[in-house]
Amino acid sequence: MANHPIVHIEIAANDLQAMKKFYGEAFGWTFQDYPDMNYVTFRSGEGQPGGGFNPVQDSFPAGTITFYIHTDDLSASVARVEQLGGNVLESGMEIPGVGTMAFFHDPTGNLIALLQPAEGGM
Repeated sequence: MANHPIVHIEIAANDLQAMKKFYGEAFGWTFQDYPDMNYVTFRSGEGQPGGGFNPVQDSFPAGTITFYIHTDDLSASVARVEQLGGNVLESGMEIPGVGTMAFFHDPTGNLIALLQPAEGGM
């Protein structure tokens, strides 16, 4: 079986700047703003998966934390998720320069994502 590490974590945020202040002061995390995407990424430490603050919305309510699992073959991973009882919500959303993502609910209903990185992406 291929290696499928966690490569990115998203935390729901009502206020991106307040989240930066909280996590920066509490844990020393560093950030990069992407105003055109209404998104902030964070680094929590060397060798650790990075993440981002995703604005609260209907599909990403407060309290939602989603992790992204790396895959070299998104379509095969999506098929495996479905075969094992996962509910695929999105099977191929491309983010230029980052990669192609799929979102699914596991059998408990947790929102999980898969990421096939673009060449030179994450």
